[in-house]
Amino acid sequence: MTDVLFSAPTKTINGESTTLEPYKGKTLLIVNTASHCGFTPQYAGLEKLHQKFSNDGLVVLGFPCNQFGKQESGNHSEIQEFCQINYGVTFPIFEKIDVNGSGSHPIFTWLKKQAPGFLGTKAIKWNFTKFLVAPDLSEVIRYSSKVPPSKITGKIEEFLRKL
Repeated sequence: MTDVLFSAPTKTINGESTTLEPYKGKTLLIVNTASHCGFTPQYAGLEKLHQKFSNDGLVVLGFPCNQFGKQESGNHSEIQEFCQINYGVTFPIFEKIDVNGSGSHPIFTWLKKQAPGFLGTKAIKWNFTKFLVAPDLSEVIRYSSKVPPSKITGKIEEFLRKL
């Protein structure tokens, strides 16, 4: 089942078919994002984490999702432009996906199983839910939208020491 995280097909924001295989053995911060949400300014904090820790083995991965209040209604080029112009995002962004329901992307199905939410719920409640994945997959931690990226720096550093 752990192979799902790295073998599930996905597409980059430019439409290129890929998987997360290139990130195997890295500390991953996987986030469902949206361009028109109260939490959208977290893109800046995610980019700061990317800039600070990418050379040490952290990979921030953004997965736009339109399931929460239709707050990611743009097409892929609009999403990419928004992220770059407004927040200078340089970490990988993928095509828009579903994170809940029968069409939930396999990556998020796996993440939700590994790190259930409050009271064991599997569903993601809102945009900018963050999943921090240890490089050896021994631990997956879910952070709610309300937790800013800066508040998980200590755990990121702990996971990076495992590399």
